[in-house]
Amino acid sequence: MTKKKLTKAMYVDRDVSWMYFNHRILQESRKEYVPLLERISFLGIYSNNLDEFFRVRVASLNRILESDDATPKMRQEVKKALKTITKLNEQYSHEYSEATQQVMRELELHNIRLLNDKQLNGEQQAWLRDFYYDRLNGDTNPIWVSEMKDFSVLEDNRIYLLVEMTEKDAKKPKYAIIKVPDKNHGRFVKIPRSEGFDNLMYLDDVIRFCLPLIFSGFKKSTYRAYSFKFTKDAEMEVDNDADYSTMERIAHGVSSRKRGEPIRVVYDRSMPRDMQKKVMQKLKIRDNDTTLGSECYQNHKDLMNFPDCGHLELRYPQWKQVMKPEFLSSRSLLDLIREKDRFIHVPYHSFNGYIRLLREAALKPEVKEIKTTLYRLAKDSKVVEALICAARNGKKVTAVVELLARFDEESNIMWSKRMQEEGINVVFGVEGLKIHSKLLYIKDKKGSVACVGTGNFHESNAKVYTDYLMMTARPSIVTEVAKVFQFIERPFQQVRFNQLLVSPNSMKRRILRMLDIEIKNAKEGKEAWLKMKINHITDYEMVAKLYEASQAGVTVDILLRGNCSLVPGVPGLSDNIRAVGIIDRYLEHSRILIFCNGGRNKYYLGSADWMPRNLLSRIEVMTPVYDDELKADLMNTVETGLADTTNGRIIDGNGGNQLQEGEPLRSQAELYEYYANQYPATAPTE
Repeated sequence: MTKKKLTKAMYVDRDVSWMYFNHRILQESRKEYVPLLERISFLGIYSNNLDEFFRVRVASLNRILESDDATPKMRQEVKKALKTITKLNEQYSHEYSEATQQVMRELELHNIRLLNDKQLNGEQQAWLRDFYYDRLNGDTNPIWVSEMKDFSVLEDNRIYLLVEMTEKDAKKPKYAIIKVPDKNHGRFVKIPRSEGFDNLMYLDDVIRFCLPLIFSGFKKSTYRAYSFKFTKDAEMEVDNDADYSTMERIAHGVSSRKRGEPIRVVYDRSMPRDMQKKVMQKLKIRDNDTTLGSECYQNHKDLMNFPDCGHLELRYPQWKQVMKPEFLSSRSLLDLIREKDRFIHVPYHSFNGYIRLLREAALKPEVKEIKTTLYRLAKDSKVVEALICAARNGKKVTAVVELLARFDEESNIMWSKRMQEEGINVVFGVEGLKIHSKLLYIKDKKGSVACVGTGNFHESNAKVYTDYLMMTARPSIVTEVAKVFQFIERPFQQVRFNQLLVSPNSMKRRILRMLDIEIKNAKEGKEAWLKMKINHITDYEMVAKLYEASQAGVTVDILLRGNCSLVPGVPGLSDNIRAVGIIDRYLEHSRILIFCNGGRNKYYLGSADWMPRNLLSRIEVMTPVYDDELKADLMNTVETGLADTTNGRIIDGNGGNQLQEGEPLRSQAELYEYYANQYPATAPTE
């Protein structure tokens, strides 16, 4: 089945499918049996995701409409997608407001409440005046609207108050903008208790209360203040022809993002029409841009950091990460890997196992060289510190840093400079090919070692993202990992990979070939299936091939987190395809492929999703898995996820997102219990 044969009913637009995915997060916030503060956090995640979606994807669609190169057919498809996105956004917005109001009502049952500036007693008012003079004074600097030609010079995704100040006896009010300084003071302020309640206030309302203090020196005035936020187009204007180094061009691009055009405005729907008009005019909002009247509070992403006020019972119980015995052993971890493949599955297993490997490699005299790819880095990266330690100990260290990791560019630039100062060879990869692979290569006289992962070498991510990291000394794999680094450093050489699946070289072609084997076996009446765990499926050819496999009788079971352009369960087309999406306390992130292969199962893990960008315009790596213990673990992870009835929602191509039926089973809890019982010991072992 070719791309041309895929009808619109058979292929879900990537961005529409993303809206369905984000809705699954919103649905999680409405589950009564999910701890209350976790439900509030899901509301924050939903809002944060939506902001990024508009900054990146919706902005890209708008640029297509404005492009002279867009064909009439392309414009028509984009307009249709934007219309659907707008409709879903409005629908979900109402649901979001209901969910927010519900959790706030439930908070009061636990003696936590939010007060606004009109609900304060005398003690609280006095406390807020002191708070203003002690902390807020100097961080709330109004700008007169009459002096501003353009609001778009302001920082986006921040909360602003449009203040109307009417002085006594004045004929006309004055208007000012105040940026809510939540980065300095947090979004929520805990004020004195009253009536048995722990009281919180939005910082927005604190500023509303303090307006007479902020505008002190003027005549006695009345004030009205309405909040709004706006989102800019986040596409960076990177000048590839400029005579800059790669780092300088990306830094310039990050700066240009701050000058991006506003493409979405969310505002307090009670804002008077004349004030709304001022906001839209000053932001130069166009017909294609999104405007949405909302509640009086914006930037709900701050709900991810909602204060618990000591109510730990309203959060998920802590799941202590497991340290596998081999990573606690006093024996050399490098030697243990040479004996047998090792792996960690974060966040069930502790990422400290990987840090130990890096630290040992940094210290061992027989280790001569370390190479790694770095896509996103933690704020206080132990990974980078271990690499610096290795360089100081005389190792030749190469770090391939992806400067175009969206919204982490500034952090990656900072760490790159630090590593260069320490003598590490920092490589910025291949022009036009984002480096998304997760690789480590350790050259050792006793036998080299490699690691291939599904997620970033990032300590913070490893506490909340589910990812695998395989450590191996198998020469056939280690040699090819080294060849990937050669390809990155010399991208125009011809490189052939026999073990690894590597994009853009041959990954897509080889996956299609393995699917063809399943199709052939199914037609011959043999057992044929594919089990997979992945983040996104949007590539036309991959979607068409899965339909072809289903029609041939291949059973396809997909554990999928995000975008899905497939329409599973259509009679005669995809009735052998099942897709399940899980939203839970951990972000599902690992990529796993398991092919039946005529009874000789093939296992792969790695960094690639099935999107055009991953298969054609990024450097991605998936490795075959040969270790029986890891194979069994991968199968257990996929099958447990597919059986999830508590958090597993059916992906049907229409955004239904219905929970699976059956006996209650929560896959992440099952996996945690499995690992905790498998490795109960925490003390170092021989």
